[in-house]
Amino acid sequence: MNTILIVFVVLYLLGTLALGVWAGTRIKNTADFAIAGRRLPLIMVVTTTFATWFGAETVMGIPAKFVQGGLGSIVEDPFGAGTCLILVGLFFAMKLYRQNLLTIGDFYRQRFGKGIEVFCSTAIILSYLGWVAAQITALGLVFSVLTDGAMSETTGMIVGTLAVLIYVVVGGFLAVAWTDFIQMIVLVIGLTVIAIFASDLAGGADKVFAMATQKELWNFFPEPSFKDIAFFIAAGLTMMLGSIPQQDVFQRVMSAKDAPTARSGAVIGGVSYILFAFVPMFVVACAVVVMGQQAMELAKDDYQRLLPTFVLTKMPLFMQILFFGALLSAIKSTSSATLLAPSTSFVENILKNLRPHMNDRQQLLAMRWSIVIFAALVLAYAIAMKGTPIYDLVSSAYQVTLVGAFVPLAMGVYWKRATTQGAIFSVAAGIGVWILFFPQISTLGEAFPGQLAGLIAALVGMVAGSLMPQFLQNRHEMQHPIAGLNA
Repeated sequence: MNTILIVFVVLYLLGTLALGVWAGTRIKNTADFAIAGRRLPLIMVVTTTFATWFGAETVMGIPAKFVQGGLGSIVEDPFGAGTCLILVGLFFAMKLYRQNLLTIGDFYRQRFGKGIEVFCSTAIILSYLGWVAAQITALGLVFSVLTDGAMSETTGMIVGTLAVLIYVVVGGFLAVAWTDFIQMIVLVIGLTVIAIFASDLAGGADKVFAMATQKELWNFFPEPSFKDIAFFIAAGLTMMLGSIPQQDVFQRVMSAKDAPTARSGAVIGGVSYILFAFVPMFVVACAVVVMGQQAMELAKDDYQRLLPTFVLTKMPLFMQILFFGALLSAIKSTSSATLLAPSTSFVENILKNLRPHMNDRQQLLAMRWSIVIFAALVLAYAIAMKGTPIYDLVSSAYQVTLVGAFVPLAMGVYWKRATTQGAIFSVAAGIGVWILFFPQISTLGEAFPGQLAGLIAALVGMVAGSLMPQFLQNRHEMQHPIAGLNA
């Protein structure tokens, strides 16, 4: 056990807690707590948007999948996830910003009514279970590795959850934004220095690229068969479109000081995420060159430990401090926002429908208690799911929002003829078809991806449900032309 390394980690955690407490002194109302009062400059919108996705799976999950299956195996993340932020910036940020909404659920209420608001908000909240659980799982793993097993992964999960929970409850999104800003600087500098050092250990970047070429890791597109192409497209769309109707993404966009800043921050953050995700991939590729078959066995059997093992066994103390600082920055930046987002949605879009006369102070208190309760639920879920790969926890989280919430949002923004009936049909068809493809129900999912089938059904449901009244009216007028003229 390296005492010096643990001391640095503890000091870093205490520093972020202090920053959260400071941010808490500036929270005056729910707008401050949920979206930082809509006053963040471009640089902070970029860092907090970039931090949306740069979490445990980016540092430990994506690189291990890359060295096993090449670029094609990570189309969902980082390519789909990063493209999601770019699409949000290009097509949604300015339109939603100008509506002055507190949550994404507010849009569903204003456009389609309370029923769609509650259902879509519930789907969004549930989707965070897997995402936040992945970060909690990673925190438990980090603390277990740091203490050389003296702290169990379960205990590490509890300690990590408390470390994040305190500054989020106290400081809200303002604390998240400031800690994201600091943590992303630590992450970028730390991983860049580690990548340079890892390259030297491997004998130069040319040897690393040669290994990747030899193992055909640059292959991106699937085999030219209908099934392979369908599953490839579905994997890419899951986070690319399923993450657009998400409260944590929405919060980052709405926290900007103006609409152009919201648009530019999301686009720059998305591009930065895709590009910088290659850095931990490069480090793990270096580990394969240095460690040989041992690295591949770790990637296959316990990939979440591959990168920490490489750093702890092959790098000096200074690099270890940089790595764990960067890793904790990545995990804490993602977990903090994803604890805040569902709690905000719950209070604004579900609890307020049950208790419509809450004042702003009561809403703020309810948001803080909701964060505590949601954190406890996620911690229990993460402990129950212990052993599930981080990448799998993340990738499964966004199918429900892809099939249930994306089409009503996109069509609600861009199609004036979209109606509440169309939204109801869309949600029912999308969720219903998606469930029909579950392996517990049928074998349809073996031949075609359920989330893609659900997305298509949701689109058909929206169009059919919205146009049906007009179609029936026209048909009635054709059958009864005199009645139509009298009308």
